[in-house]
Amino acid sequence: MQRRTFLGFFAAGLSTSLTGCFSFWPDEGFLNPCLPGPLPAHLAQHDWVQEAWQGIDSQQLWDCHVHLIGLGDSNSGIWVNHAMKSVLHPIQHTRFRFFLNGSCVSEDDGVDAPFVTKLATLHNDLPNGVKLMLLAFDHNYDETGKQRLDQSTFYVPNEYAAKIAAQHPQRFEWIASIHPYRKDCVDALKQAIKSGTRAIKWLPSAMGMDPASPLCDRFYEALKNHNIPLLTHAGDEYAVESSSGQQLGNPLRLRRALDHGVRVIVAHGASQGNNIDTDKGPNAKPVDNFELFSRLMDEPRYEKLIYGDISAMPQTNRVGPALDTMIKRQDWHHRLINGSDYPLPGVMPLFSLKKIVERGMFSNEKARLFSEVRKYNPLLFDFLVKRHMQSDGLKFSASVFETRKHFIQV
Repeated sequence: MQRRTFLGFFAAGLSTSLTGCFSFWPDEGFLNPCLPGPLPAHLAQHDWVQEAWQGIDSQQLWDCHVHLIGLGDSNSGIWVNHAMKSVLHPIQHTRFRFFLNGSCVSEDDGVDAPFVTKLATLHNDLPNGVKLMLLAFDHNYDETGKQRLDQSTFYVPNEYAAKIAAQHPQRFEWIASIHPYRKDCVDALKQAIKSGTRAIKWLPSAMGMDPASPLCDRFYEALKNHNIPLLTHAGDEYAVESSSGQQLGNPLRLRRALDHGVRVIVAHGASQGNNIDTDKGPNAKPVDNFELFSRLMDEPRYEKLIYGDISAMPQTNRVGPALDTMIKRQDWHHRLINGSDYPLPGVMPLFSLKKIVERGMFSNEKARLFSEVRKYNPLLFDFLVKRHMQSDGLKFSASVFETRKHFIQV
């Protein structure tokens, strides 16, 4: 897509499409410059880049949150709601254009294969052993198990994610997505396990599942029996259209999975929005979602069951008390798991290094370096920001990035 056309789409949806994503003038402009790799030597060999890898076993670093994006233009089976491709729906359309630009792909050249090629190119700048965990994404279903295309945002088949991972075994692992209301959910899980899935991905507000519903019980039992973790979004969701409201992102709704003995990885630490404190009843006052997540993290009975992924935490709308808490709660670090939420690190307006510097989390000199790295490699940029940011002199421990252990069957 031509730059002028992209900016036209952006203008059409600016007033509404970015609500909850960013409400500020971006430090680094709106569009990813998508400079070609590899990363120049003066950046790759910079002391601060090398320092970020010190103390980390790269063989253990698996990025647990990498989206697969496409249009189904290569018989991949990927499906995208028509609203994301139509200027008649400026909110969804503008959002999707940012995802494409953040991925450095264009409809003009196809999306499916170029997206994977670009991801592999970015991976080349990372040390040997690092892997990216590719996310499948299921449709929306109703409580009868009927698929609802009109309520679905996009679909990335398990088979496609498994295929791409199998084609690049030194680069990728994959995570299946299976809706628990599907009649075949347990059989689908068994098939995904045979194909090498490392976890299951949910986004309740977009997919339409209620994690607290008894309809999930048979799936929870299967997850527990096969020792497969559940990576699920919690807190408010803005990057993907929500058909069911934000209440399904209430962290307390995950108690049902935890009480079934399922290992639950809460994406982004539920660090946006508020929800009813259902522990105090259905009519209780709303409480910050991160406070509810923290409550679960601090319950001894869930010590070996609940985890938090730190993907998207350096984004401008999440930089604040929740991020500070995650850094300073060193007793949580063995249960925090790094993920990039790629391609979002490549969506330029979502990050403000200026804000991070103003909070004293790292120096302006480091911000300038990371900004240059980002133009070539948003994945590495995301890693550098997290490794260098600090709060009250504390940083994320190396264990937060050595994530492989959480996904390997014991």
